[in-house]
Amino acid sequence: MARNQLVFLRNGKRVELADVGANETLLDYLRLRERVCGTKEGCNEGDCGACTVSLGAMRDGKLVYEPVNACIRLLGTVDGCDVITVDDLAIQNRDGGEELHPVQQAMVDHHGSQCGFCTPGFVMALFSLYHAGVKPDRQTVNDWVAGNLCRCTGYRPIADAALSAISGKAKDALSRRKAKTLKALTEMMDGEDLFVGTKERFFAAPASVASLAALCATHPDATIVSGATDVGLWITKQLRDLPKMIFTGRATGFDEVKASRDHVRIGAGATYAQAFDALASIDPDIGEVVRRIGSRQVRASGTVGGNVANGSPIGDTPPMLIALDAELELLKGRKKRTMPIEKFFIAYGKQDRAPGELVSALTVPKLKKNQHFRAYKISKRFDQDISAVMAAFRLAVEKGKVSEARIAFGGMAATPKRASNAEKALTGIAIGDEVAWAKAAEAMAKDYTPLTDMRASADYRLKVAQNLLMKALHEIASGNDSDSRIVGIREAAQ
Repeated sequence: MARNQLVFLRNGKRVELADVGANETLLDYLRLRERVCGTKEGCNEGDCGACTVSLGAMRDGKLVYEPVNACIRLLGTVDGCDVITVDDLAIQNRDGGEELHPVQQAMVDHHGSQCGFCTPGFVMALFSLYHAGVKPDRQTVNDWVAGNLCRCTGYRPIADAALSAISGKAKDALSRRKAKTLKALTEMMDGEDLFVGTKERFFAAPASVASLAALCATHPDATIVSGATDVGLWITKQLRDLPKMIFTGRATGFDEVKASRDHVRIGAGATYAQAFDALASIDPDIGEVVRRIGSRQVRASGTVGGNVANGSPIGDTPPMLIALDAELELLKGRKKRTMPIEKFFIAYGKQDRAPGELVSALTVPKLKKNQHFRAYKISKRFDQDISAVMAAFRLAVEKGKVSEARIAFGGMAATPKRASNAEKALTGIAIGDEVAWAKAAEAMAKDYTPLTDMRASADYRLKVAQNLLMKALHEIASGNDSDSRIVGIREAAQ
């Protein structure tokens, strides 16, 4: 039997909703139904952070709070979560007055607010950091608020407020009711499928992978959604009516991430935040690219599998996965099939995925001793921006010569695509042969005919791609190891 009510916590109290629209966002619910208006609507596309709220959820038996963009987060996806907004933070003191949360008080003390419109979003991003169990340095704070934009105050006083308030040990009303919250969330994990609506219009969240696959096969016209970091914009910006919505986030095991000696297996429902450590363990460049995908809010919602299934030519993970020779797993009902991920992308907006079939997992090989990897994300803004060019390189070097080359780019063609001519030009050359490097870069002009658009011109894209190839070769030839690159990344960020 499927449950027909959405269940979640609001400020410590259980909420049950039977009337949940497939396209209804969490922000609209808060402002239009609850009439709590501290959470603001700014860009309505998950970019400015003014709508940030914090979602508490059970992860490996622990209560974890993560910031999310309420403007594009679908209401149905908060089933089983503790929804915390800026309106919930201040508490009544013994004198009957209001006592601000430590993060709020620090923002006041350090003059971290001016016009105030963005302030609730900053507070909620920092509230999530307050509960992350870490004592942050300034770079950590900057990373946590990279998804929150401010036009008037500037970021220094906000970072100062965070550093003064966040010690790594939460001491607030939520920490005091932690045991009660854990008990309530555990009770919500009932193992039942969620189905709200009719066969024609519904929001569904199956509780198992088998139920998820069966429902997708039964409704091949449904929209499959995970973090809604893209689908949310279909609703808020393109004003699409999506009558059937199937959420992957409740299917037990669909977000499982496993690392073995030879590979990493990532369930398609795993968010960037969940998959980060496993991906970064393959190579630090992967970790740095993932750190720059969207914002903390986006990485807490968006999934690696969703980024692949979406098939965007400017997605950041597909070029890296192609260069690493990852394998894609797809599921339709009970039938499972696998393929090299590069075969999945057929043409612009077209992937090798049948109606009712869903991307279910990715298997990513780890690097062998003779393999070297580099990845670079080029965008107008360093943080939280869509790539103009995304490059990934995996070279095998034996006895000073390139024995294998796998090069993939995003933003250079209608799909994420390998540079086959450049790969051939590199294979067999001495790794330090700069003349051969230049010839390989020239060969890349045969691999791609990029477009000119708002992000970059065709000439710029090709020149950047060629330069990135030269950069990767120079770094590999010079013998930069992983440890030095991690230090370099941190120094550059600071």
